[in-house]
Amino acid sequence: MGTLREAVLKNEGYKANDRLLEIPLPSKKVIYDIQHLNLWYGNTQALKDVNLAVNEKEVTAIIGPSGCGKSTYLKTLNRMVELVPDVRTTGTIMYRGKNIFDTSFKEEELRTWVGMVFQKPNPFPKSIYENIAYGPKIHGIRNKKLLDQIVERSLRSAYIWDEVKDRLHDNAYGLSGGQQQRLCIARCLAIEPDVILMDEPTSALDPKSTRKVEALIQELKKEFAIIIVTHNMQQAARISDRTAFFLNGEVVEYDKTGRIFSNPTDSRTEDYISGRFG
Repeated sequence: MGTLREAVLKNEGYKANDRLLEIPLPSKKVIYDIQHLNLWYGNTQALKDVNLAVNEKEVTAIIGPSGCGKSTYLKTLNRMVELVPDVRTTGTIMYRGKNIFDTSFKEEELRTWVGMVFQKPNPFPKSIYENIAYGPKIHGIRNKKLLDQIVERSLRSAYIWDEVKDRLHDNAYGLSGGQQQRLCIARCLAIEPDVILMDEPTSALDPKSTRKVEALIQELKKEFAIIIVTHNMQQAARISDRTAFFLNGEVVEYDKTGRIFSNPTDSRTEDYISGRFG
């Protein structure tokens, strides 16, 4: 099993390197502590006794076959799942020591701290500038000079400033798919979140755009906790620090990514990683 992770990466032509080794991670603060989380859509249970701790300034990958609860779990972290009718949850999700289900914790406040990037790029039908300025304006910022600074900083942080700086007032729909996704990440950064949730953010992108977004994620984790749902195991192996394997709404295994891909403790994890099902 020691070569599983290497084999996964080689499937996409990546050479073995130190990234495949088990490198100790520094001690970091827990930003999310999920305990005994259960979720039902009506009578159908989608999450079953999920227990996970997510650290700041790390990339946590969520992998598993379709319908295993990955996206449901992700959308529970900022309570977007509650937009679906007949959703019921039990258990606790502690975000920096506060239960997000507490009635005193407003959804709007939570979603300010916990931003989200979706599978398909979803820029607003506005200019590139207005896409970025929208969030700060909602939060009461009206000063043009300050908005200009936020827009430039956010676009630079998303590695797209040089590509769009001369067309800030053009419609965002004129950007390529990869540029639109980086724009959406910049829009997320503009409100200075603490956590960034990503739901298969590169699944609709070409390989070149995917590499750019992955490089961006590696930079962003220096400042943010990033939780990414991905169907692409090569991607999880490349960019994440820790990986959780979901199956039928349960967390089968959660550990450092190097260990998950090289020495999983559960045979179901090895079977999924090696392509025996999924």
